[in-house]
Amino acid sequence: MNRFTKTALAAGALIALPQLGLAQEAEAAAPGFDEIGPYIMTTLLFCMAGFLVFFMAAGFAMLEGGLVRSKNVTMQMTKNIALYSIAAIMYWLIGFNTMYPGDFNGYFAIGGQTVLDAVGVSAADADLGYASIGSDFFFQLVFVAATASIVSGALAERIKLWPFLAFVVVLTGVMYPISGSWQWGGGWLSEAGFSDFAGSTVVHSVGGWAALAGAIVLGPRLGKYGKDGKVNPIPGSNLALATLGTFILWLGWFGFNGGSQLAMGTVGDVSDVSRIFANTNMAAAAGAVTALILTQVMYKKPDLTMVLNGALAGLVSITAEPLAPTLFGSLWIGAVGGIIVVLTVPMLDKFKIDDVVGAIPVHLFAGIWGTIAVVFYNSDANIATQLMGIIAYGVFTFVASLIVWFILKAVVGIRVGEEEEMNGLDVSELGMEAYPEFSKS
Repeated sequence: MNRFTKTALAAGALIALPQLGLAQEAEAAAPGFDEIGPYIMTTLLFCMAGFLVFFMAAGFAMLEGGLVRSKNVTMQMTKNIALYSIAAIMYWLIGFNTMYPGDFNGYFAIGGQTVLDAVGVSAADADLGYASIGSDFFFQLVFVAATASIVSGALAERIKLWPFLAFVVVLTGVMYPISGSWQWGGGWLSEAGFSDFAGSTVVHSVGGWAALAGAIVLGPRLGKYGKDGKVNPIPGSNLALATLGTFILWLGWFGFNGGSQLAMGTVGDVSDVSRIFANTNMAAAAGAVTALILTQVMYKKPDLTMVLNGALAGLVSITAEPLAPTLFGSLWIGAVGGIIVVLTVPMLDKFKIDDVVGAIPVHLFAGIWGTIAVVFYNSDANIATQLMGIIAYGVFTFVASLIVWFILKAVVGIRVGEEEEMNGLDVSELGMEAYPEFSKS
């Protein structure tokens, strides 16, 4: 090696040393996976769980479309896609920041618009202690849309489209976010020790109370109840569609409950998510089998619609505490939910409360049961606080819903006329039919 080469190498080394030092400093300053990993994994959990819960919108639409008569199917499809879209806009406009206002009085706070993280946000600017704003917003949004879907099914076949959608605006933008803030936004029920892991009360009972108020104000369908008190069954148009919708809801529930772990950054979190999946599935299976057996005993033949709602009631029942129970615990909690549905569907008919799809027994009654059942496996919960939360949500949602329904009834009317109802809402409200080739049937 000649003198020139040695000199060149030495000069190159002197030039490279500062650059090497800067690179080492940058590497030392960059956060490692231990720091950013929980943020990344929890954000991923919210995104994956969110699109599973979003798919429940398809499940609700198919379940409702199968359980109404063919002359009202298009209306149910229209309501479901419209209510989801309205929920998305209202939750962005005021709902998300009303439900999660940060520091507030614990009871009521109207928030503003949701603003997402900046494009390409850096680790230094992100809140590494949780997840991205976009993923959190989206995950919470799909829950409020599910609440509105509960109301849609119960009030099917006789409610006008636009008054129903006006109610959805109030429910998704104001009512649900305010009551949701009491528990999940750090409000007074959370401080009191009320426990509802994924929303047996916060989501499902709220939808059930709103549906109950609407069914009372709206009244039953024509011909549902005879003058002698006889209940006239009104079969749905497509039980295959309803069954497929139930399976889709079952699938979406893994995101509903699993995503409510709200963290996937540790071995324990991931293990807990898998435990929630297993418990959720067991409760649904138990609810379906219980309804299958019970309808065989009571009616001498199994009732498919009861079996479908039995599975959903099992899912609602386990939603308040899907983590702590054993598989056997999930089985009997879900089984009780199946019993509740079979017994309360005819009970509503005795009071002439017409719930087309059985949403009130599934979401309200099973939701109440699931919230009470928390005390059996969660040592931090107590029955007095659980009952207090159930009553608080019930009074607020039922009374507020009654007020909104009565206002809508007085101002614009909420029910179609008798002729329109007999002809079907597809023709009278929309001017199109889901099955035009069978329109005369």
